[in-house]
Amino acid sequence: MTAPRTAGAPAHIAMFSIAAAGHVNPSLEVIRELVRRGHRVTYAIPPSYAEKIATTGAEPKTYTSTLPTDDDPDAWGTELIDNVEPFLDDAIQALPQLAKAYEGDEPDLVLADITSYPARVLAHRWGVPHVQLSPNLVAWEGYEEEVAEPMYAELKRDPRGIAYHERFERWLAENGVRADPDRFVGRPDRCLVLIPRVLQPNADRVNEDVYTFVGACQGDRADEGEWKRPAGAEKVLLVSLGSAFTKEPAFYRECVAAFGDLPGWHVVLQIGKHVDPSELDPDGRGLPDGVEVHSWVPQLAILKQADAFVTHAGAGGSQEGLACGVPMVAVPQAVDQFGNAEILQSLGVARHLPKEEATAAALRAAVTELVDDPAVAERLRAIRAEMAAEGGTRRAADLIEAELSRAGRRPAR
Repeated sequence: MTAPRTAGAPAHIAMFSIAAAGHVNPSLEVIRELVRRGHRVTYAIPPSYAEKIATTGAEPKTYTSTLPTDDDPDAWGTELIDNVEPFLDDAIQALPQLAKAYEGDEPDLVLADITSYPARVLAHRWGVPHVQLSPNLVAWEGYEEEVAEPMYAELKRDPRGIAYHERFERWLAENGVRADPDRFVGRPDRCLVLIPRVLQPNADRVNEDVYTFVGACQGDRADEGEWKRPAGAEKVLLVSLGSAFTKEPAFYRECVAAFGDLPGWHVVLQIGKHVDPSELDPDGRGLPDGVEVHSWVPQLAILKQADAFVTHAGAGGSQEGLACGVPMVAVPQAVDQFGNAEILQSLGVARHLPKEEATAAALRAAVTELVDDPAVAERLRAIRAEMAAEGGTRRAADLIEAELSRAGRRPAR
């Protein structure tokens, strides 16, 4: 239990996350804003992200993680149990590290990514508020019956799945947390949702006493670098499958074939760490002049100047495309991306193109039809206005300070 809080002084806020771009990046501007407002913010994170965290003004508190990273996405395996077990394994071994790191330096409030199970346990131990920052969709009323229970039914009959659930229950009980593992993971007491409401399935059934949609919290990302639209480029297309599921050389070759010789078009192709640029040019003839290839790009800087976006439809990329008013072709690779692709298509601002159907001809047709459709542009303008009204970074920080006020801390200014 932390010492009694003194009203009027800046608070100590502790953020917890894992070493994955899709989980760290959405929180960065919120952290930066809390630091700007005078709070002391610590950020528990594996060492690979410590430098990035430090740029926000927060103090990294590093710990050793056993989770697979973006450098080795294949390590996640192929079964549902392969996807959930590592988070519990990591939580069990990380909790003692984190408890020690914060010994004598307990925070006034805990912020946590959806993947950080130790954060909720520690908030319970310290007796401080726990606020989840969700970088993707959240549960709605009926979610368990409609999605979770069917998804986990077979897992709960499998010996490995039964052992996982029993171990999770023991771990929670040992730490004084009275909660079913499923509700512990999926039902926080308070959550700020860092995606726009339009990307949330069944948004009308989300309990907004618990979940508040604050929308995109992007900032200017100036520290990521700049990108300048080439002279003479009539249209700019960005192609990116994010940071994890990027080992797709055949897909990138289809993109080159689709747009490399399209008059007036310039293509920026992000291929990640696992593909060599030479794999895009197996004949050795060289790539077209209008195609630039990089392992990483300053995505937001390019989207602000782009005319179209071929994306894996991750939560971050989807909302960045919407915030920049860019029509999208969604080629999902894994997890929530399939649902995001369907939502984007239903909004009338994207086409969902399954990976096996993403031929050069299909990609070219989808992109050109979207860019030439004035109704798509109008829908994007309307969505941008809705997103701006959600409040973004400032509203997220205001709501966190409101939780501090309820706990006995007045906002620092």
